[in-house]
Amino acid sequence: MEATIAKPVSTATLFGHPMGLFVLFFTEMWERFSYYGMRAILLLFLIDNVRGGMGLNEAEGAAIYGIYTASVYLLSLPGGWIADNILGQRKSIVYGGVIIMLGHIILAIPSGPGLFYAGLCTVAMGTGMLKPNISSIVGELYPEGGARKDAAFSIFYMGINLGSLLGISLVGFLGQRVGWHYGFGAAAIAMALGIVTFQTFGQRYLGEHGKYVARTTTNDGKSSGGNRSLLLFLAVLVALMATLQLTGVLDLTTALGLAKAMGAIISMVALGYFVYILTAGGLDAVEKKRVVVLFVFFLASAMFWAGNEQQGSSLQIFADRFTDLNVFGWPMPSSWFQNLNPAFVLSLSPVLAMLWIFLANRNINFSVPAKFATSLILLGLAYVVMVFASKLALTGMRISPVYLASTYLFFTLGELFLSPVGLSAFSKLSPKRYTSQLMGIWFVGTSLGNLIAGLFAGGFDEKNVHQMPQMFQSVAYFGLGAGFLMLLFAKPLQKWMGGIK
Repeated sequence: MEATIAKPVSTATLFGHPMGLFVLFFTEMWERFSYYGMRAILLLFLIDNVRGGMGLNEAEGAAIYGIYTASVYLLSLPGGWIADNILGQRKSIVYGGVIIMLGHIILAIPSGPGLFYAGLCTVAMGTGMLKPNISSIVGELYPEGGARKDAAFSIFYMGINLGSLLGISLVGFLGQRVGWHYGFGAAAIAMALGIVTFQTFGQRYLGEHGKYVARTTTNDGKSSGGNRSLLLFLAVLVALMATLQLTGVLDLTTALGLAKAMGAIISMVALGYFVYILTAGGLDAVEKKRVVVLFVFFLASAMFWAGNEQQGSSLQIFADRFTDLNVFGWPMPSSWFQNLNPAFVLSLSPVLAMLWIFLANRNINFSVPAKFATSLILLGLAYVVMVFASKLALTGMRISPVYLASTYLFFTLGELFLSPVGLSAFSKLSPKRYTSQLMGIWFVGTSLGNLIAGLFAGGFDEKNVHQMPQMFQSVAYFGLGAGFLMLLFAKPLQKWMGGIK
């Protein structure tokens, strides 16, 4: 009987980083192509009643958009749990990619609402399996941590935005100029390319990274007690939702009611999970402090994404209805405005990376909590611009695209202060046995922000267009206030991080 000889893992590097990082870079690039490309046209398809769309009103369409984008990130939490406890990250990524591809194929089939919503659910489930686990493997490649790990997440983040740029350009054009379902089909092809990339190069360049599965203990009773706590929490959650439905507080039979209920569910899941992991997770004192810091980062993230993710909802409607789309005589697809964000990310990421090195070389400490605070302040400034833009729009004129471009510039700067920094922080601060689950919680913050963004966009009705300046102003005040508040707590939070930078 012949012995099997394991294939050697390549130690090749590129730009000083392991080749495994670039396998993950391109896998994530194609997955984000499919996600952001489809997202760029989703709300337009839902409210379109001329070119074969769903014909929903703004409130219903925005609620469904919010439910979908929130679900994509909310399902990262069970996706992380499955990877940590059953499959490992690598298998979760492959299975998740296949499910995403099948979901986009369903969306590409012209059909009624039932099949379309089934496609959305399928994409959301697959993304929940893939998204947190691919980020976790990036962290595994750099066990030493430090600036090199931060740089790796910045490179990885550029892959996300390259995929976004390509996806919005191609899917947006196909959806708005050729046919909605051609755009959805292009997203399926992109995800197939991502699966092929990961399967072809993963074994060679990733080695054993991403194959970790937590070994649960059976002799001390802790595992079963933890499972009982989790089941009890889920039972309480179901009972609460049923009570709210029966008492008329929420109506789970409508898209808007379901979106509001989902907001309550996401908030309770996040809060309940942090309480569970702090009280029944077997953490020591240092780990508990770090998890508390992660909870604060989660809240800041949710606040930021609630404003930033208006790109695909309220700002998409603003671009479509109130912005001059004439580019040298050619009518540009309104969804292409969403390209400004990834384009700015790709151009500004190296600039900020050099800034962090410049500050570090001069022993100037720009802490992670301070970066989060800065991101919220920049978000507020973005909406100050939109207040002025919306007031001009009320005069009946199509406004200059410079206003939206400026808003997206502030968005991008804020995102670069928060998103790659947050990915790295969750990777560094999470206890190893909860790495993928807590990475999932990071995306749950994005989930909550996406849901709020969708509900907010429901107010962009032609009948109450005069309320736009006040709506944007409320977000501006919220962002600025939250940012300055977090600055006050930056130093205490940095101490609780226990020396991790």
